[in-house]
Amino acid sequence: MFEKIRSLIFKFDPETAHDLAIKALKTKLLPVKVKNYESLRVKFLEKEIPNPIGIAAGFDKNAEIYNPLFKLGFGFVEVGTITPEPQYGNPKPRVFRLEEDEALINRLGFNNIGSEKASHNINSNTPTGLLGINIGPNKDTKNMIEDYIKCFKTLNHLGDYITINISSPNTENLRSFHNPKDLEELLNILNEEKKKINSNINIAVKIAPDIRNKDLDVIGDILLKNKVKFVIISNTSDGTRENLKNVNKFEKGGLSGKPIEQKSNLLIKEFFKIFNNKIKIIGVGGVDSGKSAYEKFISGASYIQLYTGMVYKGPNIVNKISDELNDFLSSDGVKNIEEIIGSK
Repeated sequence: MFEKIRSLIFKFDPETAHDLAIKALKTKLLPVKVKNYESLRVKFLEKEIPNPIGIAAGFDKNAEIYNPLFKLGFGFVEVGTITPEPQYGNPKPRVFRLEEDEALINRLGFNNIGSEKASHNINSNTPTGLLGINIGPNKDTKNMIEDYIKCFKTLNHLGDYITINISSPNTENLRSFHNPKDLEELLNILNEEKKKINSNINIAVKIAPDIRNKDLDVIGDILLKNKVKFVIISNTSDGTRENLKNVNKFEKGGLSGKPIEQKSNLLIKEFFKIFNNKIKIIGVGGVDSGKSAYEKFISGASYIQLYTGMVYKGPNIVNKISDELNDFLSSDGVKNIEEIIGSK
């Protein structure tokens, strides 16, 4: 059905189409019949989830529709990015489709309703599945670390994990936290705050795909030393434009979708070796099929997330990926997806 109406949906600008999708999910009229396979059932933070396929932060920015997303079949949902105070984000237009490239470029700039209202949304609607909450600083903040701490204090008791987003290319100086000294300071202060408020929430860090190879070991060591539970690899890229076909490739912002798939996979492989299974990897970037998901797992991801894939393949994408993954595993004689993690 989505294939038949996609051309109509794509007549709307991407942000309007996204707003319509949010409204449709709020109606809870979900025609998708979810399929579950034993081969894909996994544990995530000691909770059993039906599959390791999650929706990435950016789709449910304001924590409004996570339960309908669970009903679409997602094994886990990550909401946000949420900032301490509400903010509009960057001027429109700020999302661009690159149809020939199966990609998006966005420069949204953390548009969201702020931590207090997001907290109210989650308190008012108990999550029916495993929930991650992605946090970041306001654009005009004088102290980014203080913003992370404010969000953390407001939201830490509401989800299963909190993601520290240091990787969006659309907030000035945010990626400076990839500098070892800045990353160390942020994680030290965050861990001190965890102890101070007696929080047991698990911490994830979302990193950029554009990290230099020479920085991987030192970044990995800092993440290990600070007992980060998950690393999300990766956010959108502010490069990787050389081979794109669509004229929108010149728009400023973060590139997501198929063009960053291999870049993400290579980074996953490198960090998988560095972490030695002490930190789990959530793989993101170009996931839209069983084959692309399979590549993430054999590269070293324990779980995957997608967003752009659903824009192009529609709301039945979890079933599509699950069917294809189950077929791959069955043909290889593999009983469960966890057996192939990092096997490449």
